[in-house]
Amino acid sequence: MTDQSESQSVPAPLRQIARTFSRTGWISFWSQVVLGVISGVVLLVSSAFGRNTTVNNPGTGFGAFLAVCGLLVLAGSIYMAFRYTSIAKQLQSPNPSQRPRKADTIQVLRLGLMVNLAGMLITLFGAYAIVGTLVGKALSIGQTALLDPSRGISGFDMFVVQANINTIGAHFVGIVATLWLLHRISRT
Repeated sequence: MTDQSESQSVPAPLRQIARTFSRTGWISFWSQVVLGVISGVVLLVSSAFGRNTTVNNPGTGFGAFLAVCGLLVLAGSIYMAFRYTSIAKQLQSPNPSQRPRKADTIQVLRLGLMVNLAGMLITLFGAYAIVGTLVGKALSIGQTALLDPSRGISGFDMFVVQANINTIGAHFVGIVATLWLLHRISRT
């Protein structure tokens, strides 16, 4: 009975915004967690079982480093998505003084957007380095693969590309979720 009276003390538009924050935050959170875990596992498998290509291809090592950096920034993005769900809870508070101000909420959303954009940029640079290395390998395969098979493209090389694409996708989910929330909050 108290839940119904408390929820009625929160204005209907604010309840709608809170539901949007909660739903979008959880969708963003779990999507990013799944894609981030897959990327992390793929990078670990690649580094544990892949052959050492960083000696012949320094771009691969730098690309893998940037891929790991992109995953670390993704952890911050996952935290921001979780923070959106806590903002949703605060918005549903019957006490108006416990609700976050609109300007503060927009500031949190802008920070989340910057985190995702930075993570996507870092991961894109990693992808550029790795793909550039693989293109170089592909162009030289005909000449050197017969003499040195370790210089060819392996499945583990492609794992790093896959991990980068998953991380870029996770940052994209975060960007879309944050832009959606900014759009919804600016309409009120």
